[in-house]
Amino acid sequence: MSASLATRRAVTTVLAAGALLGAAALPAAAHDDDGRDRRDSHSSVVISDVQHDSRGRDRDRDNRALNREWVEVENIGRKSVNLRGFTLTDRQGNRYRFADFRLDGRSSVKVHTGQGRDTRHDVYQDRRHQIWDERDTATLRDNRGNVLDTETWSRHGSR
Repeated sequence: MSASLATRRAVTTVLAAGALLGAAALPAAAHDDDGRDRRDSHSSVVISDVQHDSRGRDRDRDNRALNREWVEVENIGRKSVNLRGFTLTDRQGNRYRFADFRLDGRSSVKVHTGQGRDTRHDVYQDRRHQIWDERDTATLRDNRGNVLDTETWSRHGSR
């Protein structure tokens, strides 16, 4: 009887230790190693890339230089998402609000700073001055103001 009790205790100890290790491993596995500050891990819409501080002859006035500055928003899910009312902001409070724009599943759209004609893959803020500095943060919010994703970068590269 004592061998059976000792065996049960050993098995219980092993199972408890396994449960503790499994619980401790979950947050580590769910951690986002790319340095992003993802707020809503359930959202399929994220910031996937940033091209900031474009260099041009006159980067504040040249529309081509402004359009080389962009933030890419990606739908990593399979279903399309209407981005109407979603916003993209910088650290200084500049804001771009999406109009009625449907982003297909597993696709992306670049939000350019300058002026241009909106397409399925490129939209334009119609600004005349650069907004994404060499040290900045892009924040993507849904139509209710919930933070979906942020991307921060410095002079030496993003993240």
